[in-house]
Amino acid sequence: MSKNQTSPLNKQDYQQLSQFRYQLRCFLRHSENICREHGMTSLQYQLLLHLKGFEGQEWATVGQLAERLQAKHHGTVSLIDRCEQLGLVERRPGREDRRQIEVHLLAEGAKRVEQIAEAHQPELRQLQEEIRLPDWKGRE
Repeated sequence: MSKNQTSPLNKQDYQQLSQFRYQLRCFLRHSENICREHGMTSLQYQLLLHLKGFEGQEWATVGQLAERLQAKHHGTVSLIDRCEQLGLVERRPGREDRRQIEVHLLAEGAKRVEQIAEAHQPELRQLQEEIRLPDWKGRE
């Protein structure tokens, strides 16, 4: 076997992958329910979360948000439109480059993201205790 090839996966590898994906999906399902209880979609919450938690600045560009959401630019623009209509965010011309648009979190958006993030804490603590990352040591 060459250096670039890995040995075939065995039953334990598949069990670890299955368990990992199951734990992630349980968390995401719970997160979707929390968001729904707060009158938002999971994507709306994620947009607000990325704005609140963006490193080094209090806003983000559409491109930065698309990257964080792993979404297409036009889909991110539509999501921002919906959040703007709900009074959660606003667009502002770029400070350094007026052609770029900055997306800012408004007071209502900050309040909602704080409520939802707080509601996630018990599930995050449980996930931290239970999650097992697949062990890929020695797979080469």
